[in-house]
Amino acid sequence: MILPCRAVLFDVDGTLVDSTPLIESAAREWAAEYGIDPDEYLVGSHGRRTSDRVADFLPAEEVGAATARLDELEAARSDGITALPGVHDLLASLDGLPWAMVTSMDREQVAVRTRVAGVPLPDVVVTAEDVVLGKPDPSGYLLAAERLGVEPSGCLVFEDAPAGVAAGRAAGATVVAVTTSHPAGELTSAHHIIKDMTWVKSAPGGLRIS
Repeated sequence: MILPCRAVLFDVDGTLVDSTPLIESAAREWAAEYGIDPDEYLVGSHGRRTSDRVADFLPAEEVGAATARLDELEAARSDGITALPGVHDLLASLDGLPWAMVTSMDREQVAVRTRVAGVPLPDVVVTAEDVVLGKPDPSGYLLAAERLGVEPSGCLVFEDAPAGVAAGRAAGATVVAVTTSHPAGELTSAHHIIKDMTWVKSAPGGLRIS
């Protein structure tokens, strides 16, 4: 099936890059420091900005420092970061099709994780620092489309988390979900669901999914 588009907007962690071991290790150390159940924290953290998830557990006056501490723990780690299957081949085949990254990470985290995974950075990267509201709010995807000069309805969004799928849908884009971090049953609001990027190929006027 060919999905026509004028631009492609990719989530990063869980869609292009897998840094799950790093995230879980840092979160468990952080949760122990703050007396928080790490499993409960991790269940709803993927695809959301760190500060938004931290705010679910701590008073507002503690969120800034606690978020900075978790960011510090993550920044001290880089082991286990890899590109997900099919990512390198897909990005190399886009052949001039505009693309951007839209992530709940901050700019430094994106730079480190993509570098370690060998994933190139596009000209347009929208991070947690660029928007007031994180996913599932559509602000990040709307901003990326604007910076690329493309209407959101002309964009394909690739996401792996329910919050990101909701953000892409709310932006008015066509959303393709990959089941790299969540089962298909949690991603049913996406227009299309695939296993990973090995199912995606470049095609005239868009991308082909199988």
